[in-house]
Amino acid sequence: MRSIARRGHSQLRLVLFAILIFCIQCSSLYSYSITSSLAKTIRPGANQRRATDVPINHHIPLNKLTSLDAALSLPNGGDASMSFGEIKKFCSKYLFLVGMFVAVAMARLFPSLGTNGGVLRPELFIGKFGVMLVFFLSGLSLELSQLTRAFSNVKLNAIVQFVLFAIWPFGIGLPLTKGLSSLNFFPKPLLDGVLIMMSLPTTVNMCVILTSTAGGSIATALCNAVLSNLAGIFLTPALLFHFFGSHIQLPFLDMLFKLSNKVLLPVIVGQALRATPIKSFCDAHGNLFKRLQEFILLSILWNAFCTAFSESIGLELKHGLGLLVVLPTVHSFSLLALLAIFHKLGYKRDEVVAAAFCASQKTLAFGLPLVNTIFEGSPNLAAYCAPIMFIHPMQLIVGSLMVPRLQKYISLNGNAKNGAKTNI
Repeated sequence: MRSIARRGHSQLRLVLFAILIFCIQCSSLYSYSITSSLAKTIRPGANQRRATDVPINHHIPLNKLTSLDAALSLPNGGDASMSFGEIKKFCSKYLFLVGMFVAVAMARLFPSLGTNGGVLRPELFIGKFGVMLVFFLSGLSLELSQLTRAFSNVKLNAIVQFVLFAIWPFGIGLPLTKGLSSLNFFPKPLLDGVLIMMSLPTTVNMCVILTSTAGGSIATALCNAVLSNLAGIFLTPALLFHFFGSHIQLPFLDMLFKLSNKVLLPVIVGQALRATPIKSFCDAHGNLFKRLQEFILLSILWNAFCTAFSESIGLELKHGLGLLVVLPTVHSFSLLALLAIFHKLGYKRDEVVAAAFCASQKTLAFGLPLVNTIFEGSPNLAAYCAPIMFIHPMQLIVGSLMVPRLQKYISLNGNAKNGAKTNI
């Protein structure tokens, strides 16, 4: 038994190491595009100068040579590498992406520090108080008219909820699981877990934080996060009953209380404090609080990977690698497709980003307790939970990689309907 357990742990380490390699590959590809554009910014017109280079034997006056040398010299005294100031500026601009990979690396090196129930108690300080702080700041920064307008945008909200509870389970989940089952690669319980994941509502906090970081409409993201998780208390069990036909009993009141305590109450308190000096203080230190929200999101990522590196979820290596290929691919294409669809429908660009994040994500905080409650005692419980645990950090990674491009997308005629052609 010990040898089997040891083999299971080693396979899990290989799967999680593959996840880390996936992150690093995404980082290198994205960094290449960033550094290419940065190089063009640092040395504009380099190609044009090459065509008009001065011949070697051409005499240049000393005063012109000095000015030419000053014009072409780099800040570090002629070294072609980036100066410290440029590196600092680069890291500051892309701090969130750099922090994301630092968080994953730290989780790999010291997983016990960030596991739930560990010495730092991340499930309390990050999972509860950190998330409540994000929604408090959202309520403090949002005008009541923005929230009212977001909730009154019935068409957009209806589309997002329809995608979450109809397109994902029936339009994507069923065809995907049937197609994968025909390959005879994944075991049936794991495919059932994928279908369960497709039936969940959107994330409670991740979609709001990513939308805020990208500069999207926080009101739209907050509205759909609340609506989705309230509806999910009833719709997700109904979907699971439809797919699996088992009798389902859930503590609806307890789930409603947790959602109200974690999301609605902080937003209401933030709204109530808008007329106090706290609002002016937050406005005066807007960049600091934006960094704080990013730090909380990175902490959630760190906690998720620490838990993943520390716990065995009973997967064979090939099945774990298969999920690592399938789930991020489906999520990435769905996010890009939703961005294009909402843009084509003519919504404002900040609303496009918020709606796409909300409609493309599936919750871990709501999903794991729900699945544990519904399928408690099932021998396939680990397989049902595995896709939810895999998709959670992958959503963070894909969304974080998209943030800089979405910031640029929103900044281009951000609030104009039917604006210029998108280049996401």
